[in-house]
Amino acid sequence: MKTLIKCTINGKQTETVVDVRASLADLLRGEYRLTGVKKGCEVGECGACNVIIDGECYNSCIYLAVWADGKNIRTVEGLMGPNGELSEIQQAFIDEAAVQCGFCTPGFLMTAQNIIESKKHYTRDELRKELSGHLCRCTGYENILNAVEKAVEKTLAKE
Repeated sequence: MKTLIKCTINGKQTETVVDVRASLADLLRGEYRLTGVKKGCEVGECGACNVIIDGECYNSCIYLAVWADGKNIRTVEGLMGPNGELSEIQQAFIDEAAVQCGFCTPGFLMTAQNIIESKKHYTRDELRKELSGHLCRCTGYENILNAVEKAVEKTLAKE
């Protein structure tokens, strides 16, 4: 069974017919070629597929595409500025060498962006907990944590 959904993806209005059993990750990758959405575990455990939907992070591998109807979705491709400039969190990941293979990076970036947009001050332990839904098979997480902490502090200092 298929149904029509309308949603906003990275600021653009979209309309597409989807299989009611399809995941949002499948829709984003297959229909819209947003391959920054990584399919890691496909059971909501690794965080590689995280996207922001109406201001909250979700694992798009276990979020049905039909649930996205009427929603505002942002993927890692939507973090760049209008002229292609990197977002605060993307630059912090570079500055802190917070990537190795890069597979988990888009999901971490989306969760970190969600943390930044909350405009809250977090302790290092609180940030650790906020990022605990991600699995990285390459790093020791320390540089990732440093990058998120740096981006949060820098963003809050601007306000």
